[in-house]
Amino acid sequence: MNKTININLGGFFFHIDEIAYQKLRRYLESISKSLSDDPQGKNEIIADIEARISELLSEKITDARQVVNENDIDDIIKIMGQPEDYVEAEESYNESSYSYHRNSASGKKLFRDGDDKFLGGVASGIAHYFDIDTIWVRLGLLALFLGAGFGFLIYIILWILLPEAKTTAEKLQMEGEPVNIDNIEKKIRKEFNNVSENVSEFANKASEKIKDGASEFSDKINQTFSGKTKKNNGIQDLFETLGKIILAIFKVIGKFIGVLIIFVSAAVILSLIIGGFSVGSLEFLNVDGQFLQYPPFFYDAALPKWILVLSVFLLIGIPFLILFILGLRILSSSVRKPSKTASLTLLGIWIVALLAMIFTGLEYGTSYANYGQSTDRNTLSISKNDTLKIKMVNDDTIYYRHNLRKSSSQEQVAVDGKLMTYSNYIKVDVKRSSTDESYIIIQKESRGKNKSNASKNAENIKYKYTVLDNTIVLDAYFLSAYKNMWKDEEINITIYLIENAYVYFDNSSKNFLNDVENEADIYDKEMVNHHFIITESTLKCTDCVAEIIEEEREVMKKVDNTFDERIEVTI
Repeated sequence: MNKTININLGGFFFHIDEIAYQKLRRYLESISKSLSDDPQGKNEIIADIEARISELLSEKITDARQVVNENDIDDIIKIMGQPEDYVEAEESYNESSYSYHRNSASGKKLFRDGDDKFLGGVASGIAHYFDIDTIWVRLGLLALFLGAGFGFLIYIILWILLPEAKTTAEKLQMEGEPVNIDNIEKKIRKEFNNVSENVSEFANKASEKIKDGASEFSDKINQTFSGKTKKNNGIQDLFETLGKIILAIFKVIGKFIGVLIIFVSAAVILSLIIGGFSVGSLEFLNVDGQFLQYPPFFYDAALPKWILVLSVFLLIGIPFLILFILGLRILSSSVRKPSKTASLTLLGIWIVALLAMIFTGLEYGTSYANYGQSTDRNTLSISKNDTLKIKMVNDDTIYYRHNLRKSSSQEQVAVDGKLMTYSNYIKVDVKRSSTDESYIIIQKESRGKNKSNASKNAENIKYKYTVLDNTIVLDAYFLSAYKNMWKDEEINITIYLIENAYVYFDNSSKNFLNDVENEADIYDKEMVNHHFIITESTLKCTDCVAEIIEEEREVMKKVDNTFDERIEVTI
């Protein structure tokens, strides 16, 4: 039958048998002896070790009446281990029936870091847990706050739920270090060194303040006894007070500027991320993005589009990332500036992105420099007194247009699985033929690096028309290579008819007629649904006389209200 003893260990009471108590007492004494050469923080180290042992025993003891035995103490010592440099402790335990081993798998726990906190230490605690830099966690939480709106709520919930790492054991668990004697001693000595440095720095500053105050007091005493007391001392105090107020105002303004810089830079970075991944349709992600209009210099570029998108992202994003860090440093002096290595790396990446953009811009400038054209001429079987009907049609299976009209805008379309450019920039004109035959000329225009390249681009434009009896059906669109999106491509169609031939403009051609000369100077859009005869010099309307007379009558009525009455009397 063993004797039991009640002990208070780390603020908790335990029932322990006499053999286990003696073993635990010798273990703690050996640790105390090993610290005797350097008494700094000795009591705190012993207290932390006792607290850790108390925590481990509490996990083992599930019943308050349970007695701690020798095996329990052996398990505790195996977990706690013994520092390798504790020779005295190892010698004193040589006769014991157990050995000590370090525990390197104590596990990492999630705490709030009170020593490195911006608000509650949540971000730094998460950073310790995932072994990343705190700034990235803070950026992520800020992104959630600005982008999704619930980042602040998440932060508050974690602030409430996560405990703060206060004891040395908790700080070691937060950093993923084994909670044993060696690490506890190192942690406490490190904290003592930091406190010592802070105290020393504070003492130096206090000493300087005291010296300055004593010097100022000595000067005033000397002035008083020498009869040279300063005049206007009240005015000087007023200026000093005003200076302090102005300085405080500038500090507040500085904080506001810091918040503004953080908000703007974070908004820009988030916009770049959303634009780059949600809308940017990077090619390496294989995301379809036909709705996206890239900048002009992206087309027909030597570099892949995903590299150009990434270059734009880095070119804009890196300066705003620096601004974001600057804003954080304005708000809090605890935010560390990027290391020299990180700064030089970011600068190098930014320069590479800048060079990529300069190279692409120069390449775009050369690809747009020269103008070229391709011309097709075909004969039309239109004789004297024949009537040619002109119609325009669209292929709705390629791209649907509710209202056909001439437009310089371009769209991306897929034709037979190939990405191409769809455009309606087509101009139609009708003139008198200078020969004895009627014919049509289709002139395609484009741009390129040189004259030959521009002409080749123009020649590759896909456009077609059909002639059915005396009706010519013109496509209201043309297709071009996707890379030629911004080459100012267009098609000019000119139909030459012999004298005394007729032409009829269908309503579908209304928005494509381009400065068609006619005897009555009728506007292009008003020429549709009418017949025109080709005269020796120009076109003459044959069925719009009544309308012209009516228009002239309306004009005269505005000038003379009695015009209608005088016309009737005359008739």
